[in-house]
Amino acid sequence: MSFQNRTDSTSRTFNEESIQHSTNKDNIIITAALPYANGEIHLGHIASTYLPADIFARYSRLAGKDVCYVCGTDDYGTPVLVKAEQENKSPSAYVDYWNKKDFQDFKSIGISFDFFSKTSSVENVEFVQYVFRELHKEGLIYNKNVTQFYCEYDQKFLPDRYVKGRCPVCGAENQYSDLCEKCGSIPNEILDPKCSICERPPVKRNSLHYFFRLSSFSVELRDWLQNNNNLEGEVKRYVLNWIDKGLQDWDITRDLSWGIPIPLPDADGKVFYGWFDNHLCYISSFATFMKQRHNATTEECQRVWNESVIYHFIGKDIVYHHFLFLPAVRMGIKRRYKLPDFMPTRGHLLLYNKKISKSRNWYIGLSDFLARNNPDYLRFYLALVTPNSQADTNFDWNDFADRVNNDLIDNIGNFVNRSLSFISRAYNGKVPLPGQYDSIDKEGIEEIENISHQAGEFLLKNEADKGLKRILEFSRFFNQYFQKKQPWKNKEITASAGSPDATATTLFISVNAVASLAILLEPFIPFSSEKIWSQLGMEVSSDVHYLKWTHASKLNIKSGHSIASIRPIFQKIDSKEVAKEKARFTK
Repeated sequence: MSFQNRTDSTSRTFNEESIQHSTNKDNIIITAALPYANGEIHLGHIASTYLPADIFARYSRLAGKDVCYVCGTDDYGTPVLVKAEQENKSPSAYVDYWNKKDFQDFKSIGISFDFFSKTSSVENVEFVQYVFRELHKEGLIYNKNVTQFYCEYDQKFLPDRYVKGRCPVCGAENQYSDLCEKCGSIPNEILDPKCSICERPPVKRNSLHYFFRLSSFSVELRDWLQNNNNLEGEVKRYVLNWIDKGLQDWDITRDLSWGIPIPLPDADGKVFYGWFDNHLCYISSFATFMKQRHNATTEECQRVWNESVIYHFIGKDIVYHHFLFLPAVRMGIKRRYKLPDFMPTRGHLLLYNKKISKSRNWYIGLSDFLARNNPDYLRFYLALVTPNSQADTNFDWNDFADRVNNDLIDNIGNFVNRSLSFISRAYNGKVPLPGQYDSIDKEGIEEIENISHQAGEFLLKNEADKGLKRILEFSRFFNQYFQKKQPWKNKEITASAGSPDATATTLFISVNAVASLAILLEPFIPFSSEKIWSQLGMEVSSDVHYLKWTHASKLNIKSGHSIASIRPIFQKIDSKEVAKEKARFTK
């Protein structure tokens, strides 16, 4: 049985009953920040956004929730246009390639999107223009002339990433005009500007732009931030400080040839700024999914959205856009689509204590990494070391190998293999009938009965690292249990599955702990979880990806059950391979 991504027709997600009877408790919509369609997915993307969201989505499905996990590529904006021009490709062909490539990369590491779209889709273009018209009707849009950089050599206005210079906040050189990668600020005006195409200094010219009255929402934004207890306190304090300093109205248009056109007669040649349209793709993607999968109407899509629990997973570098722009736009259309209930926000993944940057070629591409490494190893490691906070995490090849070899393989892999191999050898692959439980056996059963609640509490709060550590404790407990019971020394071992001796009891409890691990690990390492479930001989009667989370606290394997052929689930990472990876990365 191969691992099935949940984008296929068997996906257990928002069903017909959900459309008819949505409840805020049982329907969960999960989005992850849209990756720019201008280059490959790297490890930093996975660590900060897509893996945390996927772990939560998988856990929520197992917990019995109706989940819709959507994403897509961010196709518009200057970063995309610059790259397309550099490669001498049309923007549409360029983003189409990266949309397909990104989806395949995500699928290769088990990211279980229910729907993967793009901001250039017809559905998103129509929705963005609809939202703009509604804001315009409410008097929240106005235009004015803006003095803007213009390259006389390339004969074009230079918004955003067409201009590089020195950050006026921290002094960092070679920064984009819309975001300083070193200090995270959005410069009012970049110093010592240069055209990023020809590197000549630009001049300034006037251009008519459209503005969204962001300043009108200071009170409403403050109220939302202060009253939504689900939002992280650290981030809220950060955003409230921006509001205290005074919000400026937001220029939402650009002079570009690639983007969603402004639907006004006097806006010929103007397109929306990418940060106006990309967060609206969360809503349009969900609506498109509902219409395609369930033939839902626009009204039904809106109602289900509003009656669901909304999670937007992001990295800390886009807090400003998601905690100010995103809610203000929804407030501007009178909250026809509800604001997010949760916005889990994580820090950066660093490489050798330096921030990842594709533009500076300081990153590890996901597809390159997975060409030589097990995807579950990366999922396991990143889940284990990434906290639910804005603290940055450092990636190190040696630490990666040590954690995988010691925590995953020597702990979990060892227990799974020794338990199943023993049953295969001593009981001809049939789970034996347990005898009377002693105090150690009862302690083991109690551990099984409690684990789903204890680990689940962490996952419910998006503390995946803590949840995984609790699962590792569970596995260590049973390694010690197995060691204490020493079934290999018991003289009463027979080939009969009906022999109610101490060894049979040990193996009966152990195989059920293995089954528990298969379920508990599904959100973290789904490919390996499936292999464990298969070796338990369970793939015919059930699919580990569609079980209930609470089954991890039950004795799922009955005596007489036949396990399948046993082989090691994992293979240790050799120190020589680590050395090769380090050499490859540092070249």
